[in-house]
Amino acid sequence: MPASSTGHSATILNRILLVFVPFAAGYFLSYLFRNINAVIVPELVSDLALSATDLGFLTAAYFLGFTAFQLPLGVLLDRYGPRRVQAVLLSVAGIGAVIFGVGDTPLTLVIGRTLIGLGVSGCLMGSFKAIVQWFPAERWALTNGLLMAIGGVGAMSATSPIRALVAASDWRTVFIGLGILTWVVAIVILTVVPRRSDRAPAEQQEKTLAGLAVIYRDRLFWRIAPISVTAFGASMAMFSLWMGPWLRDVPRLDRAGVDTHLFVMAAALTLGFVLIGLVSDFFSRRGVPLIKVMIAGQCLFVLAQIPIFLGYGEATFVVVFLFGLLGNSGSLVYAILSHHFPQTHSARANTGLNLLVFATVFVVQWLMGVIIDLWPVTAGGGYETVSYTAATGTILGLQVVSLIWFFASGRRA
Repeated sequence: MPASSTGHSATILNRILLVFVPFAAGYFLSYLFRNINAVIVPELVSDLALSATDLGFLTAAYFLGFTAFQLPLGVLLDRYGPRRVQAVLLSVAGIGAVIFGVGDTPLTLVIGRTLIGLGVSGCLMGSFKAIVQWFPAERWALTNGLLMAIGGVGAMSATSPIRALVAASDWRTVFIGLGILTWVVAIVILTVVPRRSDRAPAEQQEKTLAGLAVIYRDRLFWRIAPISVTAFGASMAMFSLWMGPWLRDVPRLDRAGVDTHLFVMAAALTLGFVLIGLVSDFFSRRGVPLIKVMIAGQCLFVLAQIPIFLGYGEATFVVVFLFGLLGNSGSLVYAILSHHFPQTHSARANTGLNLLVFATVFVVQWLMGVIIDLWPVTAGGGYETVSYTAATGTILGLQVVSLIWFFASGRRA
C-alpha cells in the first residue's frame, strides 16, 4: 500500500476514534433518554397516578428543554465549536438525570426531564458540526447516517435492556446511574476530542442574528422543513412514549411482548439510519439529488403508518419494523441543508430546523395525550382503540399536508 494511502487511512481512523466515537456516545445517550419513558410507563403511572395528558406532558418536557436551547445552540457551536459546547451541555443532562431519579413529585420529574432535554440538545447538532469540521464533504451523508445509527442503538438499549435493569433495581437507580455515565462521556469529549480553531471570524460573530434571519428567509428551507418537522413529530412521539401503550391496548400484548416489539422497532430504526446513509450515498454518487431520496422515503413512511392509524392488531412485528425502518426518512434534510448553506452557517441552519422539529414534537406528544384523554380509561387501565386512531390520524394528516406543500411550493418556485 502506498505511503500516502496508509497515511490517509491512519488519519481517518484517528478521526473516527477521537472525534466520531466520543460524539456518537453522547448521541447514544440522547436517544436512550428520549425513549426510556416508553418502557417505564407502568411504573410512572402507578407511582405518580398520571393521566394520559400528564404522561404526555412529562415525557414531552424533554423536547421542551431541547427546543428552548436550539437557537443559542447553533450560535454557540459556530462560535465556540462542538467540543466545549457538548461537554458543558452533557454535564447539565447528567444533573437532570439525577434529579429525575431522586424526584418524588411530577413537578420535580418535569424539571429533571427538561434539564435532560436541554443537556442533550447539542448531541446531534454538535456531532454534525464536528463531522463538517473533520470529515470530507462527499462523506457527510454517510457519516451522518452512521452517527444516527448509533442513536438507534441507544433506542434499542431503552427497551429490553432497560427493562432488565429496572427489574434488577428500580427506575430511580437506573436514572442516577445514567446521570453518572453522562458525566463520564462529557469528560471524554472535553479531554479526548482534538482542539482546533473553533472561533468564528469577528465579522461572522457580529452577524449571528443576521445569519439566522437569512436561514429563515430561505425558500428551500421552508419548502423542505415541514416534511422533516412532521415526520420527526410522528416518529419521536411514538418512539419516546405512545408506541408502548398502543402495543399494550390495541394488539393487547403483555409486558414482555411490548418490550420485544419496542426492541424490534428500535433495531429497525438503527438499520434504517445505516440504510438511508448508504442509499443516499449510492444515489448521490450517481447524480440523484438527496431531496428526491428524502421525498421517496417520506412517502413510504406515510404508508407504513396506515396500519397503526387503522388500529390493525395483526402482524405487529411487521408494523413496528416498517415504522422504525422508515421513521428516519426526514433526517436527510440535515445533509441537504449542510450542502445548501455555507459551512460557517451549517450549525445555525440545522439548529434552526431543529427548533421547529422539537417544538413540534413537544406539541404533538402532549396533544396525543390530550386527544387520548377525550375517551374514558378502559376497565384494565388502558386507552380505547378509537382514541389512538384519532391521535395517530392527526399526526398522519399533518405529514400528508407537508408533502402536498412540498410539491405545490415547488411548482410556484
